[in-house]
Amino acid sequence: MKNIKLAFTLALALGTVHAQSQQYRVVGVSDGDTIRVSSGDRQQIKCRMFGIDAPESSQDYGQRSKAALSDAIFQKMVSVDILDQDQHGRSVCRIFLNGVDINKLQLQRGMAWHYKRYSHDAAYSQAESAARQQRLGLWSDSNPTPPWSFRRNEKAVNYR
Repeated sequence: MKNIKLAFTLALALGTVHAQSQQYRVVGVSDGDTIRVSSGDRQQIKCRMFGIDAPESSQDYGQRSKAALSDAIFQKMVSVDILDQDQHGRSVCRIFLNGVDINKLQLQRGMAWHYKRYSHDAAYSQAESAARQQRLGLWSDSNPTPPWSFRRNEKAVNYR
């Protein structure tokens, strides 16, 4: 029993244990890090993708990030691991298509930042670093603006 607990703790620390996965069809892509999925009984869940932050729709690369995510998973059956709920009532999720971590794929393609404020996943950090080094996606820009800075600036402009 002690060895099982140790193995589980180690797997959890390495990020290899997932919450209870369920299959859903992707029925909407709001942006590069938010989707809507539908279960067999037509219940819909709005999922904020764990560990990544994609450019806002009105931001440089926002529409490209959304298109990349849509091309990858729209209308496909995905496994969804619901990890938490955010302050906006969205489920915080890891999305998998045929075993591929789609959240990480967005990072690998340079379509999102690793959201280090909420995730310490080493694989996500490595995926972002590799995309930066290869100047993929938003990293082809010499000085891309992180979405959290963009949102803060937008909020400041709207309250003037």
